[in-house]
Amino acid sequence: MFKIEANAPLQAHNTFGIVAKALQLVNIQSKDDICNLLANPELQPLPKFVLGGGSNLVLTGDVKPLVLKVEITGKRVVREGVKHFIVEAGAGENWHDFVTWTLAQNMPGLENLALIPGTVGASPVQNIGAYGVELQDRFDSLDYIDLTTGESKTLDAAACQFGYRDSVFKHALTDKVLITHVRFALPKVWKREISYADLDKLSKKKNELQPTASMVFDWVCQIRSAKLPDPKVDGNTGSFFKNPVVTPEQCKDIIGRDPNVAFYKLLDGNFKLAAAWLIDACGWKGRGVGNAGVHPNHALVLINKGRETGVPATGGEVMTLAKAIQTSVYERFGIRLEIEPVVL
Repeated sequence: MFKIEANAPLQAHNTFGIVAKALQLVNIQSKDDICNLLANPELQPLPKFVLGGGSNLVLTGDVKPLVLKVEITGKRVVREGVKHFIVEAGAGENWHDFVTWTLAQNMPGLENLALIPGTVGASPVQNIGAYGVELQDRFDSLDYIDLTTGESKTLDAAACQFGYRDSVFKHALTDKVLITHVRFALPKVWKREISYADLDKLSKKKNELQPTASMVFDWVCQIRSAKLPDPKVDGNTGSFFKNPVVTPEQCKDIIGRDPNVAFYKLLDGNFKLAAAWLIDACGWKGRGVGNAGVHPNHALVLINKGRETGVPATGGEVMTLAKAIQTSVYERFGIRLEIEPVVL
């Protein structure tokens, strides 16, 4: 049976390390927990906030909605098809641990997504992606419970409406459902993906042009660890802004402002700009506001400087810094950067 915790501290439940509390929090460890909660006439009408690993979250104050902390665990092979292994994980499973487990089962395909913080249940919400692979490339289906009706439903990839760091869970289903399990289709005939610049460079440096899945996994971990700060050391949410997508005309205009701008062409003819380059070009790398700062090695990552200053950053400081960066980039390049994490 679920238990309600009043004034629950949330600093350990958000990777930015922001001090805040949930006025009420419930740990959800099974489908029965959520069904029993929704059957409670006092709790069912309350506004709710689903919390996974807190790796894509900026808290600007105490959380008033009922916080549902997802802790549903379990990993299994559902079935073996002609072309794929279908594997399933509970929404509360740690994402990186799940990736590691699939490789241990000799079922590669997720190795490029290693070391991404967060939980399995959050992965389709964000349509996480890295080093040439996105979650939608390996997605099969998921189960969720409607937080209004208590009804269980299954969605396939089309119904999830995946886009670049986007899904239906950021739009029509925002705060309306709780994902319980996610299934992935891992190819039986594995094909390495090392075309991404950093992986290609490392492959050539090591003279390993046909690396195994485990090698790719290790390389991704090596690259991410070198580039991105460990949230356990310097609180952060990873990439704070989305890489903006612009039309050919907009790209030409920006190149006119600075011919060194980093970009690459998409299949639809539009261009994706490197948000980190834009931020760095505006001089923000290593700077900050109060106890929130821009990482000195990666301009796309905002960090909690609490370890350095002894005082944790507040959500207000983080958002003041983010808005100042947005203003700088817009004034110089005419581009409005979109914030990636959820701001609550």
